[in-house]
Amino acid sequence: MHTPGTPEELAEKLHRAAQHLRTIELHGSSSKRLMAGACGHVDEEFSTAALDRVLKYEPRDLTISVEAGLAWRELTRVLAENRQMVPLDPPFAAEATVGGVIAANSSGPRRRLYGTARDMVIGMRFATLEGKVVETGGMVVKNVAGLDMGKLLIGSFGTLAAIVVVNFKLQPMPEEERTFLIATGSAEEAIAARDRLLADVLQPSAMDLINPAAGCAWGNGSWLLAVRAGGNRAAMERYERELGECGGAVALEENRQRQFWEDVEEFTPRFLAGHADGAVVRVSCTLKELLPVMASFRGPALARAGSGVAYGYFEECAPAAEWMTGAAGRGWRAVVEFAPELQKQWLDLWPSPGGDLELMRRIKNLFDPDNVLNRGRLYQRI
Repeated sequence: MHTPGTPEELAEKLHRAAQHLRTIELHGSSSKRLMAGACGHVDEEFSTAALDRVLKYEPRDLTISVEAGLAWRELTRVLAENRQMVPLDPPFAAEATVGGVIAANSSGPRRRLYGTARDMVIGMRFATLEGKVVETGGMVVKNVAGLDMGKLLIGSFGTLAAIVVVNFKLQPMPEEERTFLIATGSAEEAIAARDRLLADVLQPSAMDLINPAAGCAWGNGSWLLAVRAGGNRAAMERYERELGECGGAVALEENRQRQFWEDVEEFTPRFLAGHADGAVVRVSCTLKELLPVMASFRGPALARAGSGVAYGYFEECAPAAEWMTGAAGRGWRAVVEFAPELQKQWLDLWPSPGGDLELMRRIKNLFDPDNVLNRGRLYQRI
C-alpha cells in the first residue's frame, strides 16, 4: 500500500498507475470499508493517512484548512480548544479521517440545523489521475459564484480524484446545550411532537426519532424523540417550559448528554460490529413520508426526524434486499448503505439512482476515462 507524504507525491503516483491502466483503491483509514460498493480486483492501493497536518487555522475568521488524512477526532479536539466545531457528527468518528468523512458525505444528528458537508466545506485541494493538484474554493466563507469542483468530490467515494486538503467554515459552540428525551407510545405521537417543534420559533440543532427496537440500547421500550437544543440561558429556560408541555420530557446535561449523542452517532458501527452479516439501509424522504418509512422497519431504526433521513438495521442481508424491493415499489429513495463485501456481489445497493446517474457517469469519464479509480465504490453504479 502506498502512503504518500505530500499531495504532489500522491498525484504523481496516481498518474503513474493510471498511465499503466492499473486499477486503484483509494481510502483514508478504511473505517467505512463496509459502506457503499466494493472495489473488486485492485492492482494498487493508496492511503491518505500520512497527510495529517493542520495547515492553517484562523479562529477569529472561523476557518480552518487541514489535510485529508487528519483524524476526525483530532480535528474536533483542536477546534474545541477555542470552543469551535464542524458539526457533522459522522459515524466511525474515532477512526475516520477528514477526507473519508467528506468523500462519503457523512453526517449525523445536527444536520438539521447546520447542514451537511456541502454547507461546511468552503475550499478543497485534490489530486487527479493526470498528476495535478487542483485547488478550488478558498479560505473565506463566501466565494464568488461559479463552478465549485470540490462539491463534485463530496460524496463521490473517491471515484473522481483524491481529496488532499479540506477548508472548513466553523461554527461557535453554543453557550449552553441541553437534550430532551420525549417518550411516546406510538410513532404517530412522536411525529406529532416533532411537528409542534418544527412550527415553533425555537429551532433545535437535532431531532432524532428512535424506534423501540433501537431504543433498547438505552433501556427504553417506547418511541423516543431526542431533541438537542443550544443557546443562551434564556433559550434553555424556554425550551424547558415548552417541551415540558409535551409531558414526560427528560432533560440530559453535560456528560449524560454527550454520551447519549455519541451513542446515537455510533449506533451504526456498533450494530455492524455485533452483526457480521448485517446490513443498514438509508432512506431519504419528505417529513410527511417519515412516518410510513419508520413504520416499515421491523427491527431497529432511527431517523433524523427534522431532515427526512431514516436508517433501518437488518441482522441479515436477505431481509434488507426484500425491504429494498418494497421501498422501490413505493417510490422511496433508498440505498443499502452498509453490507458485508461478499454480499455486495448480489445485492442491488442502489436500485433507483434517478435521472442524474448518466450525468454522474459523464463526470466520472472526465476525471477517470479508463475507470481505474475506486471502481464500483459508488454503490456499484460508478
